[in-house]
Amino acid sequence: MSYQVTIQPSGHQFTVNDDETILAAALREGFNLSYGCRNGACGSCKGKVLQGIVDHGKYQENTLKKEEIAEGKALFCVARPLSDLVIEAKEIRAAGEVPAKILPCRVQKLERLADDVMLMQLKLPANERLQFLAGQYIDFLLKDGKRRSYSIANPPHADEFIELHLRHVAGGRFTEHVFTAMKEKDILRFEGPHGSFFVREDSDRPIILIAGGTGFAPIKGMLEHLFTEGTDRQLVLYWGARAKKDLYMAELPAQWQQQHKNFSFIPVLSEPSAEDQWPGRTGFVHQAVLDDFNDLSGFEVYACGAPPMVDAAREGFTKTRGLPEEAFYADSFTYQAD
Repeated sequence: MSYQVTIQPSGHQFTVNDDETILAAALREGFNLSYGCRNGACGSCKGKVLQGIVDHGKYQENTLKKEEIAEGKALFCVARPLSDLVIEAKEIRAAGEVPAKILPCRVQKLERLADDVMLMQLKLPANERLQFLAGQYIDFLLKDGKRRSYSIANPPHADEFIELHLRHVAGGRFTEHVFTAMKEKDILRFEGPHGSFFVREDSDRPIILIAGGTGFAPIKGMLEHLFTEGTDRQLVLYWGARAKKDLYMAELPAQWQQQHKNFSFIPVLSEPSAEDQWPGRTGFVHQAVLDDFNDLSGFEVYACGAPPMVDAAREGFTKTRGLPEEAFYADSFTYQAD
């Protein structure tokens, strides 16, 4: 049996299915309640049940005390509803509300998506989960004190593993190691989440998303979050790459286009090879947007990729197509070689 939960003070409502905790259902429907471990150990998700009955589930007694239960408190990461509920809980709506943490992790999976792109999955310790907003990034902490930043490619509700898309940088100390020596089960450390590149959900404007190369990673997380949330906003993804092989996950947005009537996918190649036999759009990806839209004054744009692409998009959209400066959100990738 499913139950309806109302969050106060926002008034947001969601449905919890038979096999779900309150937190899991909230995340599935796009509501970012505060959490940490997701196993009843840390207390970050603690809130109050204002109306209704819950099964408190398995938790550590020093995290949820008997007197707190008597006051109506519950750990939403392990609690399950036994009736419709009204709960009091904090919703995360801005990057600064998600605390950055330094965590160890294990390399769960390494998979080459292209000659120079590696998918990396990270697994956290059993008592830890990383809360983040779709589009944010983490910093790997290297032994010499240097950092390497990578955007999170999975949506917040699917946080069993952290997914990253790493492009091989010639001479790059970290990516050379990833592509030539790193093995699954290796241990790393990172800090995160960081960044202000995330979807502004208090808007109903249609969204244009522009990815250059592995700039697709945070865009992927954003779109999967929006699809899970059930948004009815119009979404258009332009993914720019040099050649067809560089669109390393093109089948995924093509599949989304079949599944979601409000989503369109437009791949753009700047230098397609003869063997690509490319029938689609060519040129610079930001120019494809300029060619398709005469007026962007009612849109939001999220752009991620190399700085020249991001800068050209910002200038072209705001100066010639009427996009408000405050409606352009971007994350510029810079690559470091040692």
